Parts: sequence; structure tokens; C-alpha cells
Amino acid sequence: MTIANDTVVQLHYSLFDEQDQLIESTNKDAGGEAIAYLHGHGNMIAGFEQAVAGKEAGEHVSITLTPDQAYGERQAEAVARVPVKHLQGAKNWKKGMVAWVETEQGTRQVTIVKVGRFMADVDTNHPLAGKTLKFEVDIVAVRAATAEEIAHKHAHGAGGHQH
Repeated sequence: MTIANDTVVQLHYSLFDEQDQLIESTNKDAGGEAIAYLHGHGNMIAGFEQAVAGKEAGEHVSITLTPDQAYGERQAEAVARVPVKHLQGAKNWKKGMVAWVETEQGTRQVTIVKVGRFMADVDTNHPLAGKTLKFEVDIVAVRAATAEEIAHKHAHGAGGHQH
């Protein structure tokens, strides 16, 4: 089966920046587990989905995405002030740490610029904004999504969303 809309894709990936520095990896060698996602529902960045569409289990795909194909260019003015109590992911915040914040657009990653007792200034650019990203992808399995997965807009089961 080939990767298309409404298929569940299970894969391993390693993500590198322009300097070939490893950012994150799910590789078995590092003890990682394959992830699963529902293709065609915005669960992966569009450039990634376009690059793996039509591929099959067992294939290796090398993907290079420029910022406009990935997380966009950095916006210098994208700093917001939020209550410290709204930051999720740690107890003691320091400059440079990445936090999660609930917004009207859903959960967003932000980077701490400055933190006080009650308020924090955060950079609302995605931490990977402005970067050219290189993915090395090994496709493990491809299957048809269930009606429930399509209704929920995400993969269930191994490597997917756990209920």
C-alpha cells in the first residue's frame, strides 16, 4: 500500500539542521519507537507529507525542507507576554527553555525570552522557524485508516495517539 490521504503511516525519522546537527530522532539504535500519523490531515508539516506521498513500507526517504516549506521564517516581533502559570513543561523556567502554551490556535511551542515571578516574555516563533530541516525517514508500515481515526483526525494504536 502506498502513502496517500487517509492512510496511517508508521515511520522512524531523524531530523537534522543545516549544519547536520541531530535535532531529534526516533531511531531504534537510540532506543526510539516508530511514530504513526494519519496522512492528509495536517498532523505533519505539509512539505513532509508531500515528500512521502506515494512511498511504501521499506522505503527510505531523504527530505530537505526550506523554512517556507517547514515552520516559516522567524518573525522578529513575535514576542508575547504570558502568565507564568500558563507555561507547561517544567517548574522552574529559564531563558532559552521551550514551553507549551494553550492558545486559540491550539497548543503552541514557545521559547522563554525573559521570565519574572508572574509573567514571562516568550518568543512565539516555532523553535525550528527560520531553519532548513533535513529528515532521514524509514517507512515501517502503511495501512488504511479506520473510520474512527479519520473522524478523530489522528492515528491510534502503536506510535499514534493513546486514549
